[in-house]
Amino acid sequence: MSKRLSINSLPNHITGEHLKILFSEAGSVAFAKVIPYMHNGEPCGFGFVEMDTNEAGQKAMSLLNGRNLDGHHLAIKEDNQQSKCFFGIRSRKAL
Repeated sequence: MSKRLSINSLPNHITGEHLKILFSEAGSVAFAKVIPYMHNGEPCGFGFVEMDTNEAGQKAMSLLNGRNLDGHHLAIKEDNQQSKCFFGIRSRKAL
């Protein structure tokens, strides 16, 4: 079973590919996405990573939560909003 994580406090230059490389330290990454602001398309410092296994997700949280990345301390937690939120866009039903 996979584990989806939300990541806060990302530096603005980080891309989904950067996240995938970073989180691969903990195991296989299914996908990684940095969420852009709707009004200008610039990164908003928030993203999602889905690890292929629950164990890899736990390891990623242990290894990377609080890590200093270019002056930003990553805040990583399990994403419990899977049914309500996909890539930061909430459905009307969830609102």
